[in-house]
Amino acid sequence: MSDDRPGDVPPAPADASQEPPHPGRPRSVPPEVSPRARRLLRRILRPIDAFLHVQSASGVVLLAAALVALVWANSPWAASYEHLWHANVTLGLGPWVTTRSLHFWINDGLMTVFFFVVGLEVRRELHHGELADLRRAALPVAAALGGMVVPAAIFAVVTRGGPGARGWGVPMATDIAFALGVLALLGRRVPAALRVLLLALAIIDDIGAIAVIAVFYASGFSLAGLGVVAVGVAAVIGMQRAGVRQPWLYVPPGALVWFGALRAGIHPTLAGVALGLLTPVRPWHAPEAFLLAARGAIEDFEARAAAPGKSPDPHELIDPLDALTLARRRALAPVVRIERALHPWVAFGIMPLFALANAGVPLGRVDLETPGAAAVLGGVAAGLLVGKPLGVVAASALAVRLGLATLPRGVGWRGVAVVGAVSGIGFTMAIFIAGLAFPDGSHLGVAKLGVLIATAAAGLLGLGLGRFTLPAAPPPDAADEPSEAEASAEV
Repeated sequence: MSDDRPGDVPPAPADASQEPPHPGRPRSVPPEVSPRARRLLRRILRPIDAFLHVQSASGVVLLAAALVALVWANSPWAASYEHLWHANVTLGLGPWVTTRSLHFWINDGLMTVFFFVVGLEVRRELHHGELADLRRAALPVAAALGGMVVPAAIFAVVTRGGPGARGWGVPMATDIAFALGVLALLGRRVPAALRVLLLALAIIDDIGAIAVIAVFYASGFSLAGLGVVAVGVAAVIGMQRAGVRQPWLYVPPGALVWFGALRAGIHPTLAGVALGLLTPVRPWHAPEAFLLAARGAIEDFEARAAAPGKSPDPHELIDPLDALTLARRRALAPVVRIERALHPWVAFGIMPLFALANAGVPLGRVDLETPGAAAVLGGVAAGLLVGKPLGVVAASALAVRLGLATLPRGVGWRGVAVVGAVSGIGFTMAIFIAGLAFPDGSHLGVAKLGVLIATAAAGLLGLGLGRFTLPAAPPPDAADEPSEAEASAEV
């Protein structure tokens, strides 16, 4: 795949149809490309590229998908919404063929990639992130635990062991994309340390949600399936020990782990978490080794490209360019490289598709008269909207009071309260757990409705609380801001 994107090309000169005066100067447009068409393409793609680089962009796309699903499921075309996700899709080869609904392939198939990225994030944070140091991790750990226990307790109190009591895990989860999106809307009012606190809290929250799914929402273990999982994991570890670092080669053993988890009664998305946690976290090349290899490749390229008396043969340039690419790949740890490659696909593809397939609650069919339905709705909404902020702030205060943790520099209790409010945005993981808690469909609609109501209210609460309680940061000095020409060149 080419790394040349329209948004990365510097502005074309006044007469881009002419060659640069110096042969060594990079071209403003690729050869045999119309400068006028190139400028038109840049003009079209520039706002799209700028939007995708905004921190809240994935949350906006996720929200749009949820709204489309909600409107679609309550429109005259609601039947088409139901038929689409229940349509059968057959995958496989030869005798190994399975037919499942499209909804299954999204929730149990594509969401495995989402959980794989979660596993990569946890692996990275445990190695050299906020969770690598016990002192720094103490506050988000305490906040996350409080933010999981209190909502579950509120749900249990509201449902009182009734028909919907199994859904106690629904209000425990935080949707990191939505939550960070709300913080991004607050702009400079939010210090970087506060975003880091929310990110660390959400990652620990994900670990808790994964543990809840694995322990409490499994459907019974099969030893044969666990054996298949063991074989797949052993194959992954063996390939790592042999030095295999091409990610696509791990797809077959990863699929084996997924299939084994499905047969074992473990939710197959947990295979993604396991594979993410197994991903190597150290790069092949240290920075010094990368510089040495890169210099050697560049010197080789210069020697071949600048041979006197003849134009360079493009085939002779392949080896040094391949060596440079290999050095670049080996300078990044696989956990970082793969996470960076998959994150856009998850944020702008898989998560919105999950929202589109799961957020369509037909409001006309939500019957609060069903035994336990009103309690589930109230328990989910109260757990996310009240239990999350209360648990996060109270557990953080207790940890600081006991001397187990300290507030990050530049973060006050108002900031912790804002983090607590936005942590009530539970969308993706909460809806996912709701589907596991109510696999027969009973109370699933009211649980989803409670998640949607609480998510919207928590987002507005966090935004309002941040606007009125966090001090506005002064704008940067004009001298520090890029000029208009520099800004346009960076787009």
